[in-house]
Amino acid sequence: MRPPLPGALWALLAGNFVIGTGVMVVPGTLNEISASLAVSAATAGQLITVAAIVMCLGAPLLAAVFAGWDRRVLLACTMLWYAAGHAVGALTSDFGGLLLVRTLTVIAPAIFTAQSAACAGLLVQPEQRGRAVTFVFLGWSMASVLGLPIGALIGGHFGWRSAFMVISALSVASAIGIWFTLPAHIHPAALSRAAWGRVLKSPILMGVVSVTALQGVGQFVLSSYFAPILKLTLNADATSLSLMWAWFGACGLIGNVLVSRNIDRLGAGRMVMLTTAMIAVSLLLWPLGMTMASMALVLVPWGLGCFAANSAQQARLVGLAPTLASGSVALNSSGIYIGQAVGAGAGGWMLAHDAIDSMHWVGLATVLAAMLLSFLVDRAQRPVVTA
Repeated sequence: MRPPLPGALWALLAGNFVIGTGVMVVPGTLNEISASLAVSAATAGQLITVAAIVMCLGAPLLAAVFAGWDRRVLLACTMLWYAAGHAVGALTSDFGGLLLVRTLTVIAPAIFTAQSAACAGLLVQPEQRGRAVTFVFLGWSMASVLGLPIGALIGGHFGWRSAFMVISALSVASAIGIWFTLPAHIHPAALSRAAWGRVLKSPILMGVVSVTALQGVGQFVLSSYFAPILKLTLNADATSLSLMWAWFGACGLIGNVLVSRNIDRLGAGRMVMLTTAMIAVSLLLWPLGMTMASMALVLVPWGLGCFAANSAQQARLVGLAPTLASGSVALNSSGIYIGQAVGAGAGGWMLAHDAIDSMHWVGLATVLAAMLLSFLVDRAQRPVVTA
């Protein structure tokens, strides 16, 4: 029987839930933001692109800046920053102001996502690292099954500003939970310049990060604009959209739980290939979603694979090079966010140029490229020197 995971991991899971809900609140309320601030859906979608760029660049840079901080202090302060950013964002009256505030707010995910994974790996024995890392990332799945649809429902009926204020309150609660449950004086070894060099020069580690980036591009070219696309093509209202987000999130939660339970047995590389293939299946079948019911069925494989793929990638990096995890996981977070930035930017361009019918084909081609690269990385894999 496996030993139980430490209670502090629940605080990290809850933190990722709030972080994930805050990141996804813009796609979930894109229609409301667009109408409230009198901009097009494609323009409002640039909130996703700019935020992703900040998170991409910020993850590795901030990992180096805050390397010496006690992780309890760092993660609690990060959540307080997130709370302030959403509260101020809710008070802005124009799109330019919201874009600026959003740019500053998403410094928090750039720190929290990577550092919670690196911290989780230090709270358990080596044989439990894969399970611990995927466990804390269940928070993102829970954000998709609960946070995103509830945020979309609140935004649809009470306005996007109300959704932002709810996230602000949850961020404060998360900061308190982290402070009182996470052990003090957790200081992952700071990576030296030489250690960063080993991460950046490792074809295996950077290959894994590149797989993550391709996965992100393939998904976000379409998923960033679910709300306006489903409204345009299926006449979905706010309630229907929130139910669809909840369904997608429920599949994501199930997928992440299954991965967390089986990744140490099957291996991270195989799990990445399986979950990425499931995303590809939904992108291939996308044209069959001609009603809300059939679209819900089409989204099942994607939901099962999307968050689980990210969790498996994080565990893959931690397993390949545990002592380099704070750097490699930060870069992997950058991979997620650069994929989001490129995908949302490309999807916004296609949406503005009436190319909705081609969006899923672009996504499918990119996800297939991610699968090919993941296969090549596994074939070339050698023990990563971390001494």
